[in-house]
Amino acid sequence: MTTHIEKLDLNKKLDDKISYKKELKKLQFEMLNIQQFLFKHNIGLIIGFEGMDAAGKGGAIKRLTQRLDPRGYIVHPIAAPTQEELKYNHLHRFWKRLPARGQIGIFDRTWYGRVLVERIEGFASKDEWGRAYEEINQFEKLLTDDHYIVLKFWIQVSNEEQLNRFKERQEDPYKKWKLTDEDWRNRDKWPLYIEAANDMFDKTDQKNAPWILIEGNDKKYARIQVLKETIKHVKKECERQGLQVTDPTESLTKEV
Repeated sequence: MTTHIEKLDLNKKLDDKISYKKELKKLQFEMLNIQQFLFKHNIGLIIGFEGMDAAGKGGAIKRLTQRLDPRGYIVHPIAAPTQEELKYNHLHRFWKRLPARGQIGIFDRTWYGRVLVERIEGFASKDEWGRAYEEINQFEKLLTDDHYIVLKFWIQVSNEEQLNRFKERQEDPYKKWKLTDEDWRNRDKWPLYIEAANDMFDKTDQKNAPWILIEGNDKKYARIQVLKETIKHVKKECERQGLQVTDPTESLTKEV
C-alpha cells in the first residue's frame, strides 16, 4: 500500500491575506468562465469532496461556487443512506443526483463512503466493500465516456489541527451544530481511516477520474488549491477533447 497521505506537506500555507483575496477573486472568475464554457459545450462536471472531519470541505466548496451562476450547479451534502435507499445498490442514490450535461454537480461526501466509513464501521461486509472499488471505477468510466468530467478531492489535515477545529466548533454557538458524537468516535479511529483512504487512492485513482490530494491545515491555501486544480484539470480534459477554454477576459462583461 502506498502512503499517499503521509507524503503530504501539511505545513503549506498562505500568509498574505491581501494576496489571497486577490488570487481568490481571479480564480473564481476563471471558474465562472469554466462554467459558461461547459454549458456552451454540453459537458457535465462532477466534483467529489472527501477528507477527514473538519478538513474544510464545506469552506472549499463555498469558495469554489461563490461566483458561479446558481442556476448551473448544485451541491449535494451526503449523509448516511436512508432506509429506502438501503433497498438499492449503493450507487443508486448517487445516480439520482447526477447533474445534467452542461451542469456542475458537487458532492460533499461521495460514493466512496462504501470503502471508507462503511468499511470501517462494518456497515458493509468485506466482500461488499472489496468489490466496490471496481464498481466505482466502472461507474466513473461510464460517466467520463459520456461527456462528463469527474474530479475527486481529498482534503487532509493533521490530527492536531483536527482537534483544534473540533474545540473551536465546540466553543462557537454558530458552529457547534457541526460537531457530533460521531465526529469524536471517528477521530478515535484515525489510523483506520488513513489506511482505508490510502487503499482507496491505490485502487481508484484513474486517469479519467483522478484523485487530487490537498494539504488542508491552512484553510486559505486549501481553498486556492481546490480552485487551481479544478480549473487546470477541466482545461486539460477539454483540450483532450479538442476544445480550447478561452481567457476569462474574452467572455466576461464589465457587468459581471
